[in-house]
Amino acid sequence: MDFVAGAIGGVCGVAVGYPLDTVKVKIQTEPKYTGIWHCVRDTYLRERVRGFYRGLLLPISTVSLVSSLSFGTYHTCLTRICRFRYGSADAKPARTDITLSGFASGLVRVFLTSPTEVAKVRLQTQTQTQMQQRRRSSASWPSAVPPMCPAPPASQVPGPKYRGPLHCLATVAREEGLRGLYKGSSALLLREGHSFATYFLSYSVLSEWLTPAGHSQPDVLGVLLAGGCAGVLAWAVATPMDVIKTRLQVDGQGQQRYRGLLHCLVTSVREEGPRVLFKGLTLNCCRAFPVNMVVFVSYEAALRLTRGLLK
Repeated sequence: MDFVAGAIGGVCGVAVGYPLDTVKVKIQTEPKYTGIWHCVRDTYLRERVRGFYRGLLLPISTVSLVSSLSFGTYHTCLTRICRFRYGSADAKPARTDITLSGFASGLVRVFLTSPTEVAKVRLQTQTQTQMQQRRRSSASWPSAVPPMCPAPPASQVPGPKYRGPLHCLATVAREEGLRGLYKGSSALLLREGHSFATYFLSYSVLSEWLTPAGHSQPDVLGVLLAGGCAGVLAWAVATPMDVIKTRLQVDGQGQQRYRGLLHCLVTSVREEGPRVLFKGLTLNCCRAFPVNMVVFVSYEAALRLTRGLLK
């Protein structure tokens, strides 16, 4: 039941938060943006509404599996821990038990999410990446070329490198090998592990606080509030590694800049200061609240519905 409910909640969450995720990725990878609204305006002017939804198909098609795996793993681990420590799966878990189960649910996501994240990030940033490559190639053109040299016909201007999520995955695998699909997975492991531990722990604690006296579960308003706050806290913890993960995954389109996680971390901080690790934090938190309100209320509703049908 938890696997099914998690799948439903995950799909609803992605549908709500994807445009802001696109803006977040662009802010983290492109220093030219001075803020959220600058990025939103520039993306809209260059790519219109479609630009905010580039790469959406793959997350929508895989998030049900990933979210199902996360919620299912969390519940399974928590049940096993309670049975081992207290002799009953229905015993009330300690906060340490919830944290460990949340951490495990975050780790198991990485194998599935890393290729999806690579494709999503590459599609979200390919317009600005192509523009940068064109500027570099024009800057390196010999100065002896006559200034009145005619521009190439529009038909000769290269189109987008990636035609869609599946084409992006196939291209990355062909050009960069299997390692290319798991670029940034070390940062992703660090991001998912402790952020999901925070996610499930904070949701459990807040749900307990918001449960009315005489009831065993919070009402809909309590679920919405607990889910939204849990998402904000999880992204507050995850953002530094999310920045590094995104930069590693974009790297390799043209000249490779970073040798690994530590080199990316040190280089980014040296060039842009410690604030670079919190790029997109405000946007992450603004996106996390409504997305995770929807995720948890959908999850709880699906869980209660399935339990009611099985009675």
